[in-house]
Amino acid sequence: MNKPSLIVTGADLAQQALDLLGDFEIVYAGKTPTENDLVDLCQKHDPVAIIVRYGAVGARVMDAAPSLRVISKHGSGTDTIDKAAAQTRGIEVRAAIGANAAAVAEQAMALLLACAKSVVELNARMHAGHWDKATHKSIELQGRTVGLIGLGAIGQRFARMCNAMGMKVLGFDPFAKDLPDFILPVDLETLWRESDAISMHCPLTPDNREMVNAQTLSQCKPGVILVNTARGGLINESDLLAGVSSRQVFAAGLDSFATEPMTAPHPFHNEPRILLSPHIGGVTADAYIHMGVGAAKNVLQVLKGK
Repeated sequence: MNKPSLIVTGADLAQQALDLLGDFEIVYAGKTPTENDLVDLCQKHDPVAIIVRYGAVGARVMDAAPSLRVISKHGSGTDTIDKAAAQTRGIEVRAAIGANAAAVAEQAMALLLACAKSVVELNARMHAGHWDKATHKSIELQGRTVGLIGLGAIGQRFARMCNAMGMKVLGFDPFAKDLPDFILPVDLETLWRESDAISMHCPLTPDNREMVNAQTLSQCKPGVILVNTARGGLINESDLLAGVSSRQVFAAGLDSFATEPMTAPHPFHNEPRILLSPHIGGVTADAYIHMGVGAAKNVLQVLKGK
């Protein structure tokens, strides 16, 4: 008897996840699957489940898979899945919430520290033979205010790190409940106005697209630091570049971008105070396992009716 098919929009899956999915025929779509690639695979294999690592899953892909019952994200962000289309077709969308929280929060902290301490700039200067001790002053984060937009598993973990460093933590998330007492809930206007550093930890929605823009940056303190390990679409990239160039933004640490992979050349490439990483906040050996296992368990729960 043939096994039901499960498509992975990637080239691999953690062995621990595969061990849970032994009753399925696993079909890999490759590292950079296009919509047409996924449509062709769905027409050929008619999967009951899709685990989404890369690429987008929209209505065309869903319509090519009449047996599809669940789309499971290999991670926490489901903005690459057309959830409205899935709902109208009776397809459940799940995310591996919290599976990569530690990894992404650590990346956010690495970017915040790199910005405040000019790590990249000083490293380059040292390798070029310079000794800037007499002329350079870093930013001390203790006693400063950090504003977090999004207080899910990642945002709250990052908040704990900031609190441990002696920072005042402001947070905006209309959906968050039962927050620890060291996070002060505020509205967005207060967060823009009072934060010395801002870190993005929210999903991308039609309502918050490009929420970081010329207008909101103008409300911030001069010399604010911006960190984004969430989704690139949260930021108007041209406005951010202008903010950094004018020194309204002291520095930005970015792990996600409006277009991925980032096109080259890109305007950010010429600005040394915008620190870049290729959306690898959640890419660690441990998170790879946690996300794969979480995605697999979500598939099994839906298919078993739990």
